[in-house]
Amino acid sequence: MPGPVAPDRGIQEMLREFQGYVLAYRLRAAVGGRVAPPGDLLSLSEYAGRRLQRQELARGLVRKGIRPEEMRLLDRLSDELMFGFWLNPAEVSRFLSAALRGRSHPAIGDSDAFATLLTPSEQTRLGDLGVRLVCAHHLACLTLAAPIQDPHALARVWERIEQTQPPLFVDELARAGQLD
Repeated sequence: MPGPVAPDRGIQEMLREFQGYVLAYRLRAAVGGRVAPPGDLLSLSEYAGRRLQRQELARGLVRKGIRPEEMRLLDRLSDELMFGFWLNPAEVSRFLSAALRGRSHPAIGDSDAFATLLTPSEQTRLGDLGVRLVCAHHLACLTLAAPIQDPHALARVWERIEQTQPPLFVDELARAGQLD
């Protein structure tokens, strides 16, 4: 019987978005305080449902504009999904500012501490090199906040982020049969 089929490129990007959500949730939960995520961690299917809802609201905003209550819902969904958490310099800056004003966590700057955000099965699935890649990638994302005003520094950060793109690995994706 054949194993799971590798998802196509578009599906992989959506799964990476979910994976980014999971890691952002774990980091925010570890830091706690003002940056603690509201509510429980969403399952893959719950995330997908809210992501589709958010996408429809955003599409409506572009097509016809939306009412204030719809805009508030779009903002709430964006916050809940932590949409753009890792790759939006402004979002990274807001997170780090709030985290550093509160009680910081070593995972914000230390690879070994960041690795503790991964479950044992994820660490096994990734292996030592994969864990280092995941940590390097996400810690590089956190550096987006610093060079917002310097386009050359920002280009170097984006280069590091692209060079350290991790594979799909979180447990929820393995349970859903989305991993090789």
